[in-house]
Amino acid sequence: MKVSDLTEVAFFVIMIKGLIGRKLDQTEFFTEQGKRLVVTRINTGPCFVLQLKTIDKDGYDAVQLGFEAYRKNKDPKTKTGIAKKAGLTETPRFLMEIPATKSQVGGQENAVKLGEKIMVDQVFEIGDTVKITGTTKGKGFQGVIKRWGFKGDSRTHGTKHTERAPGSIGSSATPSRVLKGKKMSGRMGGVQQTVGRLKVVAIDPELNILTVAGVVPGPKKGLLKIIK
Repeated sequence: MKVSDLTEVAFFVIMIKGLIGRKLDQTEFFTEQGKRLVVTRINTGPCFVLQLKTIDKDGYDAVQLGFEAYRKNKDPKTKTGIAKKAGLTETPRFLMEIPATKSQVGGQENAVKLGEKIMVDQVFEIGDTVKITGTTKGKGFQGVIKRWGFKGDSRTHGTKHTERAPGSIGSSATPSRVLKGKKMSGRMGGVQQTVGRLKVVAIDPELNILTVAGVVPGPKKGLLKIIK
């Protein structure tokens, strides 16, 4: 099947369910009833459609989105070829597959096609519930008090240099080893984490900013995957 044929068919059947974004900041938001909410603002693009996955061809329905762009002469050839097939002049820096569903006949305004620019108000509405996946802040090598919330030893009664020590980590004769999974010092953060049941409280179509109630993983400018 040609790319043009795939675009024409997919225009009628594929509907996107999420976007890629970057975390801007955390702030406060007041509802119409005067309730104060802690919210996170996310810059969602715009995103561009690079590939369309269908059940007939790939075994599942999904859309590959591109986010941001490489600096001039810095884009790799593998991604450049994908961008050219979609009809884009710039190569997206970040690629992600987003779940999609088949739209009903006549729902052409909600469907997507190759190379199309996807804005935040085309996917999300105020009141939608989303789950957001990101990479948590890296904390480096940390002790048990910061990493696991241990209480620590007493500061008096002869305690010397062990206020933040973990204490005993295993038995002597039985089982004569440290059990697997024991909470100890180690590298903290820098892992993928998903937060669900976040409610969309505001949308700015002009700036492509999505505001959700609650906090999301990662630092400012961290890359996020937002799914309905």
